[in-house]
Amino acid sequence: MLKNNTIRWPAPAKLNLFLYINGQREDGYHELQTLFQFIDRCDYLTITPNLSGKITLSPDFEDLPSTENLIYKAALMLQQQTKMSVGADIYIEKNLPMGGGLGGGSSDAATTLLALNYHWNLNLTKKQLSAMGLSLGADVPIFIEGVASLAEGVGEKLTKVFPSEDNYLVAIPNCHVSTPEVFKNPVLIRNTQKRSITELMQQKWHNDCEPCVKNSYPKVAKAMDWLIEYAPTRLTGTGACVFSTFATAEEAQVVLDNSPQWLTAFTCKGVNTSPVNTLLSTLN
Repeated sequence: MLKNNTIRWPAPAKLNLFLYINGQREDGYHELQTLFQFIDRCDYLTITPNLSGKITLSPDFEDLPSTENLIYKAALMLQQQTKMSVGADIYIEKNLPMGGGLGGGSSDAATTLLALNYHWNLNLTKKQLSAMGLSLGADVPIFIEGVASLAEGVGEKLTKVFPSEDNYLVAIPNCHVSTPEVFKNPVLIRNTQKRSITELMQQKWHNDCEPCVKNSYPKVAKAMDWLIEYAPTRLTGTGACVFSTFATAEEAQVVLDNSPQWLTAFTCKGVNTSPVNTLLSTLN
């Protein structure tokens, strides 16, 4: 039975609190260990199911036709694979930068699958939704599971973890970092030794992509060089976004208030449970 109510759904960003590359496989993919944590900065999808069978997405974004958006692709795939005759009208509030390493597109796709699973009363499990979402992006299953996780292998082996829910300042350099180019870079660190979860959680954290990204993208280097004067600062994923860790929200806000005009940034808090999971727990 269709749940014909309009709901505003969060699609949170994520940070890679560390990222280590353990080697490259014969198929070209890289073995890695990385820690994903959500933050309370989100895109929002307002979804209303309809009986017409059509999926609509608004507003349009420059350089990204609606039919190429992962939100539309996720909705259409779910509709086709479950043979649903109903549709949905989706409105997006875009707060997360595209291509910044915060996982905005993957999160939007995951929220779409979780939300329509609810609205269309499909009763699919998270495991089923994750298997579906994987075809849209490697990070989509993490956003569907909705719990801070250590990802291993090529990112498919997930273990729930509970890192400190710190306060962050996230900076958005005005450039787009190509993930495939980073992984092709000959100077990329590819031989970090695999470690146990206990070892990983107790050590000082790094990102193996950081040196070559800083070297190839001066705007990323400039942001990091400014922020590291105030607090520990790392790259998230393959970038371009970088983040600094603070003991309190007030300290993060002071640095944001004093940041130079060329630096686009925001403050946020780490959360180990996705806001989508929190919302779903109040609906079911």
